[in-house]
Amino acid sequence: MGDHPQPMRAIAAGVMLAVENGQSLSQCLPPALNRLPPNERPELQALCYGTCRWFHRLDSELNGRLKKPLRKPDRIVHHLMLVALFQLRFSQQATYAVLNETVEACRALDKPHLTGLVNGVLRAAEREGAPEPATDAARFSHPVWMVEKLRHNWPEDWQRILEANNAQAPMTLRVNALRFNRDQYLGLLQEAGIEAGPTQFAPHGIQLASPVPVERLPWFADGAVSVQDEAAQLCTTLLDLAPGQRVLDACAAPGGKTCAILESCAELAEVVAIDESADRLPRVQENLDRLDLVATLKQADAAAIEQWWDGEVFDRILLDVPCSASGVIRRHPDIKLLRRESDIVPLAAIQLGLLDAMWSILKPGGRLVYATCSVFPQENHRIIQRFCKQQTDAILVEPDAQWGRDMGAGRQLLPDPFSHDGFFYAVLEKPEP
Repeated sequence: MGDHPQPMRAIAAGVMLAVENGQSLSQCLPPALNRLPPNERPELQALCYGTCRWFHRLDSELNGRLKKPLRKPDRIVHHLMLVALFQLRFSQQATYAVLNETVEACRALDKPHLTGLVNGVLRAAEREGAPEPATDAARFSHPVWMVEKLRHNWPEDWQRILEANNAQAPMTLRVNALRFNRDQYLGLLQEAGIEAGPTQFAPHGIQLASPVPVERLPWFADGAVSVQDEAAQLCTTLLDLAPGQRVLDACAAPGGKTCAILESCAELAEVVAIDESADRLPRVQENLDRLDLVATLKQADAAAIEQWWDGEVFDRILLDVPCSASGVIRRHPDIKLLRRESDIVPLAAIQLGLLDAMWSILKPGGRLVYATCSVFPQENHRIIQRFCKQQTDAILVEPDAQWGRDMGAGRQLLPDPFSHDGFFYAVLEKPEP
């Protein structure tokens, strides 16, 4: 390969191979992007996201076109063909360019013996058009277990959820209420020629008609707005914040909700933000700095309270637990390749353990908001039901909300192609003695 820069499709194939081997796009894509000049980076990102989004459909077609699977050392060429198929099926790229450049990329990957196969498979794919998907997993481009689980959990809605997961998510902003009200900022966007409207449920939310680079947003660098999905913004409407309260954001990175809490009530006594990840904690600080906000950051496992807690109870706790992220697949299509059905039970144990730990440091009379970006009941209302069975002093509060579905123990938002992600919230209060 020498010093020649690798062709973009070869780099994309390497990213896809890394995802198949368990790395997330947020881990393996940044170093790949750095290998290209800045003007080519958006295209590489679109290729990788698109191939992940349609992976299960494309993979089903490709496997049908291969007489036998490629040997393990040649697996990267399988991904190279998936990237090319994605372009043939879902992009405006000229066919001859896709075919020629994919064969070139095959050579650049030191697999010249496979150029004939690549050329033959892609020419047939182009000539014959896309086959009718043989299974629901291929049609909706999701792993079989996820399709079955959603069909079981949401018999009326499973197809809508799968379709929403494949749609491009809108770009949604949260106006910093300490600087602007929403109408003022909508006015600034209009002056900047950016089409936008208010979100339906989040009081400080604005949804853009189409995404723009954050540099184009008026006063972004000065902290006027943040990018945050509408569902995630709803946490502040449930916390019932008031001046003088001590608030905990228990799994805080990258800090969107921490900042939303600080923006929505100026005179809080203290906001403590905890995250286990040393890599992600600096992101929280960057967000705080840009918005000119102050919080106490701690790197710790929130459940191990003996390691970080100072003994002073909290008035309010936001517990946005680690989860399957099944409600945000449209933003993170690699989840379809990374998540396993066997992840759900261990996650539920972590979720319940965090609830137990947080309950012990919540002040009597205090309120805890439990949140996930999941659509699986096992991580959502069933966790709350299990917790309330064992924690007899927990009072389930029914939020006064126009959004989502009442699950009997919390409210579930399903992903909406035109607005919010999939999300779950439950509100618990601890009685005064």
